[in-house]
Amino acid sequence: MLYAAYQGLDDFFAPLRSASALGLALSPLGSGPFGAVARKQAAALEMLSRFKLSHTRPAFGIGKVQVENREVRVTEEVVCDLPFGQLVHFKRDIDTPQPRVLVCAPLSGHFATLLVGTVKTLLRDHDVYITDWKNARDVPRDAGVFGVDEYVGYIIRFLEEIGPGAHLLAVCQPCVQALAAVAVMSEQNNPATPRSMVLMAGPVDVRESPTAVNELADEKPLEWFKRNVIATVPGRYPGGGRRVYPGFLQLTAFLMMNMDRHKTQHSKMYAHLAAGEESEAAKIKDFYDEYFAVLDMTEEFYIETIDRVFQRAELATGDFHFHGEKVRPEAIRKTALLTVEGGRDDICGLGQTAAAHDLCTSLRPHLKRHHLQANVGHYGVFNGRRWENEIYPVVRNMILAME
Repeated sequence: MLYAAYQGLDDFFAPLRSASALGLALSPLGSGPFGAVARKQAAALEMLSRFKLSHTRPAFGIGKVQVENREVRVTEEVVCDLPFGQLVHFKRDIDTPQPRVLVCAPLSGHFATLLVGTVKTLLRDHDVYITDWKNARDVPRDAGVFGVDEYVGYIIRFLEEIGPGAHLLAVCQPCVQALAAVAVMSEQNNPATPRSMVLMAGPVDVRESPTAVNELADEKPLEWFKRNVIATVPGRYPGGGRRVYPGFLQLTAFLMMNMDRHKTQHSKMYAHLAAGEESEAAKIKDFYDEYFAVLDMTEEFYIETIDRVFQRAELATGDFHFHGEKVRPEAIRKTALLTVEGGRDDICGLGQTAAAHDLCTSLRPHLKRHHLQANVGHYGVFNGRRWENEIYPVVRNMILAME
């Protein structure tokens, strides 16, 4: 009923969006005495036409990137396609070999394109791949299940596809699965075990400095989540009948955390459009085009994440198992570890990511480093000015040191 109600509401507003888009196309914009009125009318129509969510992955849109002193062409190539995710390679038009990096994107209601800024920065000095997760509502039920163990298995499979000598960078939620994958590969002496892993703002141990997000996940029993936030995909989609945690619910939760900020940004967008300041409005529009593109997570992945990561903190307590076998972070002996946290992160509190150092007891001191970036929130850890100018150099140096 939950998904059907959302879909019904979205279908109800569809004609209004279409009419607004048509009206916008026909709006006369000019510089005469009625120009200001026309711009305000057009701005209102555009705001109405944007009243929607997208369930399709936006394009990464990285056509070119600056490498050393020249601009090089970048093309996307799918090098491994699995039912619930694919490995995308950002192939640059250069011959010089550079460190290969797998960016492990979060599976938390948004597409991997949320990390486009992270990828663009990394491409300056690295050969970059990313985990491109698929929308669960578009995955047929006969593809099977996808839970936390399958997520770990996908990371291992992707690293094997890239080959020996790669590096791993995980952002937010997959820090737990990334650390588990490296531990499993290390114990098995897998030749594709990465040379370094960078864990950025992830919930390795949520018992450290609990945030509102942690408390929300911990205050209700699992049955409450199954009853109240899990829905069945409508039959009109390829994954019809699959049980999922809908992306629109996750987005709603994110919006509620900072509603005043989002209201302010949309007011600014309208003001820029009404004033004819298209370039300023475009910056806000680009952000929300990405932010309002949502994907559904499988029921098993969402519920297991609540249970194993947020309620029981299995990795931190030594109780994490991968397909029945205990995961031992102390088996990691050669993969260098860098953890990064934001001083104003209200999603992953201070110490939650740094806890990885206490788990990797076999790593020698020179293979471990922690970076605390003051005055940045969660998103600023992997995107924006502070990421590019202060955090990225630390990441680059760690990777270069292990080459």
